[in-house]
Amino acid sequence: MGGRSRPPAAGRASLLAALCILTLLPRGLVGKPAEEGDALHRVKRGWVWNQFFVLEEYTGLEPLYIGKLHSDMDRGDGSIKYILSGEGAGTTFTIDDGTGDIHAIQRLDREVKAQYLLRAQARNRLTDQPLEPESQFVVKIQDINDNEPKFPDGPYHASVPEMSHIGTSVIQLTATDADDPTYGSSARVVYSILEGQPYFSVDAKTGVVRVSLADMDRETRENYTVVIQAKDMGGQLGGLAGTTSVNIRLGDVNDNPPTFDQRLYQMSIPEAAPVGSVVGRIWAKDRDVGVNAEMEYSIIDGDGRDTFDISTDPTNLFGIITVKRPLNFESKPSYTLKVEGANTHLDPAFRHRVPFKDMTIVHVSVEDVDEPPLFDAPAYYVELAEDAEIGTVVRTVTARDPDAANNTVRYSIEKSSDPDKFFYLEITSGSLMTVRSLDREEVGWHNITILAMEMNNPTQISSASVAVRVLDVNDNPPSLTHYLEAYVCESAKAGQLIQTVTAVDPDQPLGGQHFSYRLAPEAANNPNFTLRDNQDNTAWILTRRGGWSQQDQTVFYLPVVISDGEQPVQTSTSTLTVRVCSCDREGNVMSCDAEAHSLPASLSRGALIAILACIFVLLVMILLMLSLRTHRKKPYLCDEEENVHENIVRYDDEGGGEEDTEAFDIGAMWNPREAHHPQPPPHPGKTRQDMLPEIESLSRYVPQACVAGGGLGEGSNVRGYVLAKLLDADSDACAPPYDSLQTYAYEGEGSVAESLSSLQSGASNTDHEYDYLSDWGPRFKKLAEMYGALETNGAPAW
Repeated sequence: MGGRSRPPAAGRASLLAALCILTLLPRGLVGKPAEEGDALHRVKRGWVWNQFFVLEEYTGLEPLYIGKLHSDMDRGDGSIKYILSGEGAGTTFTIDDGTGDIHAIQRLDREVKAQYLLRAQARNRLTDQPLEPESQFVVKIQDINDNEPKFPDGPYHASVPEMSHIGTSVIQLTATDADDPTYGSSARVVYSILEGQPYFSVDAKTGVVRVSLADMDRETRENYTVVIQAKDMGGQLGGLAGTTSVNIRLGDVNDNPPTFDQRLYQMSIPEAAPVGSVVGRIWAKDRDVGVNAEMEYSIIDGDGRDTFDISTDPTNLFGIITVKRPLNFESKPSYTLKVEGANTHLDPAFRHRVPFKDMTIVHVSVEDVDEPPLFDAPAYYVELAEDAEIGTVVRTVTARDPDAANNTVRYSIEKSSDPDKFFYLEITSGSLMTVRSLDREEVGWHNITILAMEMNNPTQISSASVAVRVLDVNDNPPSLTHYLEAYVCESAKAGQLIQTVTAVDPDQPLGGQHFSYRLAPEAANNPNFTLRDNQDNTAWILTRRGGWSQQDQTVFYLPVVISDGEQPVQTSTSTLTVRVCSCDREGNVMSCDAEAHSLPASLSRGALIAILACIFVLLVMILLMLSLRTHRKKPYLCDEEENVHENIVRYDDEGGGEEDTEAFDIGAMWNPREAHHPQPPPHPGKTRQDMLPEIESLSRYVPQACVAGGGLGEGSNVRGYVLAKLLDADSDACAPPYDSLQTYAYEGEGSVAESLSSLQSGASNTDHEYDYLSDWGPRFKKLAEMYGALETNGAPAW
């Protein structure tokens, strides 16, 4: 400080930098510290001063010492404070702020972070002012072999065709090592096979798995498991290793021919099986799979090549034998087929070894079944004239039993095919004959279904159709069509055309219709009209005169004779009505006598509807009255035979029940023993006049004891009658409670007319005949006339 000269500033800065470089280097690299006097003489300019190297995975108990920071301004008095910042400062790395020693307080892993960038600075402890600029340095983590190789995509799956040659590549494996590949041999990997020999091998450097055994057969063994190891340190002792598995499957190739498991197949099918029915299936087995096992079948020989067919099922493995033509046990009971099965996909590498096909024999037996009768023709066509006589044989059909039993066949007509029963079929011979007259104009075709049935098995039925065409015979006369009325104007002149007539004939001759027209003989010479045959199946009606007038005659009847041209000739007469009408100048009809039959012009539609409505109301009222009369209440009869009589019950005034003492003496009915002394009525001045006829016409069934007791008077007679009826009512549970009874059991006795009652008239379903009324005498003449028993003579009105 005093006389000592200070070194130049540039030289001092260089010295401090050199000191810092030396102190930052690891002790292993710097060595022991030098003496103070020799410090400046040991600086080596080529050293890299800004890097620290430290090994990863330190496992000691104390923090790992990395290096030391020192400034030439540090006098050791604690006035300088060292500051550390940057990546991991304070968490992974710490510094002693007094001495500048740097330590790692956490375990370092190069595979996690390979280096750290830190910054250091010296500050005044009291003023916290920087004494030197901030310096930056790197701490690099040095690698050790602490990671084994790994297969990131394992386990692996691969395939290789069977029968592959030695050295065929299967799959390439790649293992990765997380250690530093630039430092030592920690990341140098070599491959080896642990399992899978002698079938497969692996290249030590590339990891390619290859086939090492020739002619491996999938049908013998299909799947293999190979274990591959990857080891670092070049495979040296102490290196780390990782393994993986490779599942290798041998792919199929078509190296095996198909083979039928049977040299002879036995099959059977009923003879009634329809075309296309499946007989059976065969299978040529192939040890290969997939498309290499697909087959194609064909019938190459045998007597059934034209009767049967073979095809491959949807899986392309089985052969399906089907019926190609109808079978018949009686004509051929068995067939033999020679069938070949061949692969459809051949491998060129193996097709020279063996033929990839095989053959077998199929024997098909046809089973006999009970078949329905067989007609000699599936359908018949017959032509028959419509005038054929009843019993004419139309056609004889024939059917036979095709089975060996040859059962008897019976014939019949299906009812629905001949609903009108025009034909009859002889049951044994099959002769179809007519039983009704045929008419072509009514039914031109008859489609008959004939049934044939086995006698011993009625369920076996077959059918055939017989089409009968009815041929035309000229059996219908022609007739005029449509226009049977014509008119002639009052102003018509002689020779004027008033109508063109045509005819129709339901017959259909082969040469067509040819009609001829003429007037009937009785009208041939009439002075009014004439007929001209046009020879084209039409005729004209012409006038013979003029001067027509409605006052003279309004209607003319003209008989026209029409004949056809076929044999036998048919003729008919049609009457044409010709009316005289008044016409305008153009010949249009204005009025004819026929208008007199029409409604008056003044009668409107509303009036006509009103008249119809009145008629309808009258009809409804008449029907209602008839319905009420037919639904009258009939008397209740318990015994129809014993109670055949008419009851007349009078209810002129309503009875009062037990309070009504005018009709009967209720007290006498309650006390019959005290009725011998009748009491006078409470109202002697009032009597029931309506009961007098009842008393005078009592039934003869009144007890005679009561009648004989004349001393009892009229009251005893009534009392006895009531008691008798009361006894009958008590003993008969079905008797209705009659207030009064009138018996007509003896009506008609002693009379010529006997009884007129209608109670028993419903016993007969036949209509009544009233001829006997005329035998009763003059007193019943009017009644006989009312019922039409007397005939009246009169002339008919035309």
